[in-house]
Amino acid sequence: MIKGNFIDNLPKVYGIYTGGFIAFIIIMAIGEQMGMTSKAIGICFVAFTVAIYAIIGYMSRTMAADAYYVAGRQVPTVFNGMATAADWMSGASFVAMAGGIYFKGYGYMALLVGWTGGYVLVASLLAPYLRKFGCYTVPDFIGTRYGGNVSRLMAVIVLTVASFTYVTAQINATGTIASVALDIPFQYAVYVGLVSILLCSMLGGMRGVTWTQVAQYIVLIIAYLLPVFWISNKMGAGFFPHFMLADEVARIGELEQQFGFVKNSAADLANVPKGLAGITKAHSAVNASPWAFISLALAMMMGTASLPHVMMRYFTTPSVKAARKSVGWSLFFIFLLYSSAPMLATLSKLSLIDPSLSTGIIGKSIAEVQAIDWYQNWNQANLMFVSDFNGNGTLELNEFFMGGKAVVLATPEIAGLPYVISGLVAAGGMAAAMSTADGLILAIANALSHDLYYKIIDPKAETAKRLVVARVLLVVIGFAGATIAAMEIQGILGSVIWAFDFAMSGLFFPLVLGVWWKRANKEGAIAGMALGLISGAAYLIWVRTGGSGFLGITQLTFGIFGSAVSLVSMVVVSLITSEPSAATQKMVDEVRVPSGKTILGKQH
Repeated sequence: MIKGNFIDNLPKVYGIYTGGFIAFIIIMAIGEQMGMTSKAIGICFVAFTVAIYAIIGYMSRTMAADAYYVAGRQVPTVFNGMATAADWMSGASFVAMAGGIYFKGYGYMALLVGWTGGYVLVASLLAPYLRKFGCYTVPDFIGTRYGGNVSRLMAVIVLTVASFTYVTAQINATGTIASVALDIPFQYAVYVGLVSILLCSMLGGMRGVTWTQVAQYIVLIIAYLLPVFWISNKMGAGFFPHFMLADEVARIGELEQQFGFVKNSAADLANVPKGLAGITKAHSAVNASPWAFISLALAMMMGTASLPHVMMRYFTTPSVKAARKSVGWSLFFIFLLYSSAPMLATLSKLSLIDPSLSTGIIGKSIAEVQAIDWYQNWNQANLMFVSDFNGNGTLELNEFFMGGKAVVLATPEIAGLPYVISGLVAAGGMAAAMSTADGLILAIANALSHDLYYKIIDPKAETAKRLVVARVLLVVIGFAGATIAAMEIQGILGSVIWAFDFAMSGLFFPLVLGVWWKRANKEGAIAGMALGLISGAAYLIWVRTGGSGFLGITQLTFGIFGSAVSLVSMVVVSLITSEPSAATQKMVDEVRVPSGKTILGKQH
């Protein structure tokens, strides 16, 4: 029996939880040895973990505004770091990032550099100061710092566009995993994923999301690292393969030269299912030049420091000092997964193409490959495809195709690990996607309920009514996100990158200058958010519809264009209009003092 305050007992609570989860993995392994089917194992992993998250969400239910919006501002730094890492390491990080590296090579390492480096900007420019401000949401800061409902509304619009783009990617990821684990069509699986997400966040708001995200981080980091270490040890790359990455990449280069490259004809590619990529070495705009790498990393850094669901996590800490420490812990917990993604991509490709390994398929007969269980499973899920283009009956390097999101999920099976590891990976991917989706849907619903409904439409609304509105919005936003995710308009990774670009286009400079430039005023902030978002979106549409980008800015980095427009318009408009009041400028000075009372205090 655990006695005393819940916060004080967090290490013990999550220690017991971790031990219980490991025990569950062992039970599933025993079940597999006793003849338990792979489908039953997959269902058990997903159902068990989702049930645990739902229980935590139910136990964290609240009708207090402070608890619902910012978890009572009492989350310890280490646990907030874990919750932030889970919030951050989305389905894209878990499911799609290794796939991007697998197919596109070093160019996609820019995502790792940018997403990790972004936390340097968060720690140095924003998180401690927004925590000192004492706001509930990002639009809350914008609206109070600059004044007026128009600036608050513009921040809500930018937040909604960026977060909604992001959340569709996460529901896409949950749908992918649920469809494979539960053997149901993707179009229905996205709604299964949505229900799982809402179970965590509806009743407890930020408090419920925080404690489920800590639980989800434990699941996703075990699920990601265990296969990497196991496969590496099995392949002879050492138990800790990260130090051997250069040797393994060189080995892949040798094998690709040995097998040779054959460019597929248009007729060949016409028969390949949509969304699948060839195993042959790919070249894209992402890694075409040093500027392409730098610009993508820069966009992801600025986007990281602009995403509202990331900023919200630092509103939950007890103090400004704790917010800064929490960023450090976030980086540590994120590093554990991000440093392993390139290794997983490398091990996955080696498992498939190295003829010295029993798992290698290149050079085997097409019929033999098509008879492999794991190929049949993933082919049925429309995530793998082989075809004998040259008619010689042997699988060549250019005749195997795989979906990017299958790299992480399918690698344990390809490498010959027990199926229980595949079930674990599915649970980890589900945890990653759910944790981020929870934070994103909550960010949108909280902004709409607090900043639009309460601050603009009905300032006299009672707390209970505000929270009912927030919960209804959670359901509506989630359903809309699942519906769009089912259409598969864009891949998981692409949607996530777009979200970062939208966020930085409209919010980066209004947030940063709001803290660091007293002369920034309401008119400048409105111009910066509106023109930044509009110009960024227009640039994306232009490039997507065949327009030629300029200065090396692509559809993946359109936020650089949008944020540049935002900066120029914000500075120019601020300088040609009247300066903020003396009270506002004094408030900005106070924000940068780490000690003392929060600016907003009890205004909420």
